[in-house]
Amino acid sequence: MKRPLLVLGAAGYVGKRLVPHLLDAGYRVRAAVRSTAKLKTSFYSGHPLIEFVSCDVLEPSSLEKACQGCSAAYYLVHSMSPGQKDFAETDRKAAANMVKAAEEAGLERIIYLAGLGEEGKDLSKHLRSRREVEGILKNGKVPATILRAAMIIGAGSASFEILRYLMITPRWVRTESQPIAIRNVLHYLTECLRVPETTGQTLDIGGNEILTYRKLMEIYAEEAKLPKRFVIPVPVLTPRLSSYWIHLVTPIHASIARPLAEGLRNKVIVKDVRILDFIPQRLLTAREAVHLSLDENQYDLPEPDGAKPFRPCEWSYPDDPPWSGGLVFEEKRDLTLAALPGDVWKSVSQIGGETGWYYADWLWQFRGWIDQVLGGVGMRKGRPTPPLKRGDKIDFWRVEKIIPEKELLLIAEMKLPGLALLHFHIHQEENGKSGLRQTARFIPRGLGGIAYWVFLFPFHGLIFNGMIQGIAKHAKK
Repeated sequence: MKRPLLVLGAAGYVGKRLVPHLLDAGYRVRAAVRSTAKLKTSFYSGHPLIEFVSCDVLEPSSLEKACQGCSAAYYLVHSMSPGQKDFAETDRKAAANMVKAAEEAGLERIIYLAGLGEEGKDLSKHLRSRREVEGILKNGKVPATILRAAMIIGAGSASFEILRYLMITPRWVRTESQPIAIRNVLHYLTECLRVPETTGQTLDIGGNEILTYRKLMEIYAEEAKLPKRFVIPVPVLTPRLSSYWIHLVTPIHASIARPLAEGLRNKVIVKDVRILDFIPQRLLTAREAVHLSLDENQYDLPEPDGAKPFRPCEWSYPDDPPWSGGLVFEEKRDLTLAALPGDVWKSVSQIGGETGWYYADWLWQFRGWIDQVLGGVGMRKGRPTPPLKRGDKIDFWRVEKIIPEKELLLIAEMKLPGLALLHFHIHQEENGKSGLRQTARFIPRGLGGIAYWVFLFPFHGLIFNGMIQGIAKHAKK
């Protein structure tokens, strides 16, 4: 297409995953957000088909400017955020501005991602607001395609993130839902451009299973290798109390949790299945989608210079909200050395085995002994002859990633209530100096994993500070 596609809300959960999806499909894309600073550091910022524009949907002039020259627009905007008192009124104003801007720019179509839910007096304020936006968009002169979805499964989806933490729950855990994988949502959003029959239509999209939220929580626990969850529904938890409870036991703010909790009480089932004929695709099961969102490879550490490799849409993204992807503990330490990267690498790449861990080796040996008692691999006391390669064993660690003179990523193979990674990154600085970043990361599994990290936290300052200083001493710099 000669004219670009406008993606409004390109920094949101769906938007930031849709943009690279459209680029891969060969479309020119104009990504619109209030501040383009974050998008300009994204992994697709250098793509020849991308452009960024600053736009506020509550300011008609900036919205009209963003629409000019585009063929169609994805409207992925909602105002449900901390500090927003009346998100419904804000969304009505924004949708009206969108209709006017689309008409003046001569857009061919607007595509809006809405929510499933049966009409009626019990429809939540959140879903009712989505319905109002639908009506405003469809009453304009530019044809609007409405895709209605239930819960979207993927790391970073607020509704999905809530399920990571809940055990004591409102009655809505018995409510039936038809969740859909983020991968399937992106396919529908992209392909409806190629299918003229979807123009002006309101279509339901969902997965291939009808599940209660309780069942979905059980699937999550199984895929996350957590102990069986005993879900306790509490009848007295109103939507307001539910939101405060969610705010207390999850990292998600109450202002976001409350409208979502109200929406979760509504049965959200696909009634109109025409989308399956218009855009056929294999729908992932809920278990498959949850499994992809928990893929441990997403916790590989990005380079400290800001480079962000392409990430599957099910994973959390580096600039997602802090609560995305579940709980992660991380400790970073940086040191500047008067040495070239090759000299520092010699010390980093010799870690473990006979060289040891550069500080308090007796503590490492004691930890290995405990692991062996628990039936783990123990210290294993050894390492292969250099050069290292991916898959090599270093004591109770495994080399997961290695770039000579630049990067070493180790994954712990000891018995742990979670996933532990140790990452070293070396980069060139000015005046013949090198920067060394040492990062320890732990992804706990359940409360046992959290308790494990908290118990060991006092020792980390001692061990990890000593380690990075020991590397510098070994390099004689």
